[in-house]
Amino acid sequence: MRILQITAGAGGMYCGSCLRDNTLATALLGQGHDVTLLPVYTPTLTDEPNVSGGRVFFGGISVYLEQHVPLLRKTPAVLDALWDLGPVIKAAAGRGVSVDPRVLGELTTSTLRGEQGFQAKEFRKLLRHLQEQPAFDLLVIPTSLLISLAPPLKRLLKRPVVCTLQGEDLFLEGLSEPFRTESKQLIRRHSAQVDGFVATSDSYAEFMASYLGLPREMIYTVPIGISLDGHDSAPRQRGGVFKIGYFARLAPEKGLDVLADAYRILRRERGFGPALLEAAGYLAPEHKAYLAQIQARLRQWGLADEFRYHGALDRRSKIAFLRRLDVFSVPSPHAEPKGLYVLEALANGVPCVLPRHGAFPEILEKTGGGVLFAPADTADLADKILGLARDPAEAERLGQQGAAGVRRRFSAARMAERTLEVYTAILQGKSQPATALAGA
Repeated sequence: MRILQITAGAGGMYCGSCLRDNTLATALLGQGHDVTLLPVYTPTLTDEPNVSGGRVFFGGISVYLEQHVPLLRKTPAVLDALWDLGPVIKAAAGRGVSVDPRVLGELTTSTLRGEQGFQAKEFRKLLRHLQEQPAFDLLVIPTSLLISLAPPLKRLLKRPVVCTLQGEDLFLEGLSEPFRTESKQLIRRHSAQVDGFVATSDSYAEFMASYLGLPREMIYTVPIGISLDGHDSAPRQRGGVFKIGYFARLAPEKGLDVLADAYRILRRERGFGPALLEAAGYLAPEHKAYLAQIQARLRQWGLADEFRYHGALDRRSKIAFLRRLDVFSVPSPHAEPKGLYVLEALANGVPCVLPRHGAFPEILEKTGGGVLFAPADTADLADKILGLARDPAEAERLGQQGAAGVRRRFSAARMAERTLEVYTAILQGKSQPATALAGA
């Protein structure tokens, strides 16, 4: 199968969607399929070999300038060459360009207007490029925020279009009005040109059908999978200090503040012995104050010396970090649609304590790698962690069970196989309930 997979770069951040798209493309290539992974906005950052193309379309600088400088909406594409270069875009993103939805409402709606928006020139550049490529069997858009690509792609290439749903509701909810409502209306309008949607969990498929008003029978589920290279589930020697770990973006929607409060309960109210709260992950400029507030609270509680932030980690450092943990938790207040970081923790035999919403119940049901707590209930979170700390044999059992479950149900190869099942159904024009193909 020859597949055009568009992927949206996130500047200098390890982005779960970028990682998922790259892992899937790599697995499909390994199974003999012809995949073109085409980046938009910025080059993608991955902690595995990057199989995306070198040329970036809808370059972040061009898109921004066309939004704010009318003259640049009509200049020849050759004049955009400088700021459309991958290294230039990467350098600009590395200076901390914000992707805060609160300030991107106008740009979002303009992009969703497609060829009638201020970024019309970017659509023309992409279509000219694709016109010169060998024919594709299927076209894949990475997010509904780019669904305005569906009509021109289908018109030009005359092939089925698939749109992935993998967490864009968080961005849409961050938009101010009227941009949020208008963006959702535009997504619904363009959805008529999409032949099938792929959600990363059953819960997210159900949610997005309601949230965007999409036909539920058109949404298939392909659970995310990970490359298992380097992940090690061998039992580890435990020291005297119990390590509670967090690995995700440091942002309110991921819940490090919730975990910090649960840690306070453990140490100050439950009489829990020597411990460390270890955190790692990307910290955006707009969230530095969030981390500072958490650190200030830990100082007030007399626990500052028990918290360590390790920054953003490459693959080797990430695996080493996870291998040191006794328990893992990302107590996200937002219903997580993917749970990539949970799979990585489980792949290393680390038991997880997670909120009972989003993709987490599905992952733990299929892997048996942890326990759930009532969302936003920090006391319940603390008690669930305490239960594993006081029963190391059970914690080890859950960790090993989770590691086996990830290898059985959430590998990159399994994600690719499941994806091909869905793509084949769409190519054959099958109309059937999404539940018939849900899960893995």
